[in-house]
Amino acid sequence: MAEASGRLVWNHSTHLPGLIPVLERLTQQDGIGTVTPARIGTTRSNIPTLTLKVSVPIRGGFKLIARKGKTFQEVFVLTQLSQAALEEAVGRILRKG
Repeated sequence: MAEASGRLVWNHSTHLPGLIPVLERLTQQDGIGTVTPARIGTTRSNIPTLTLKVSVPIRGGFKLIARKGKTFQEVFVLTQLSQAALEEAVGRILRKG
């Protein structure tokens, strides 16, 4: 099997705790192109464990929302995968922990 050619873009110096290893595993999945962590912010509700949810389609891929504690971070993924296939890949990676 050919090695996946995805890449992780480091635009910011701050990321959610535990997010980068998850995104690195995501770049190793077939069909994943560029993964770019973006805007980071705070929310009111508290989520104790890292979650990653496919949010909306963008041109060439999808926007994901990562949440942990009271912090969120947008992640842009350029991919050839469908939304269902991307959700399955993200779920598989998060289950492996």
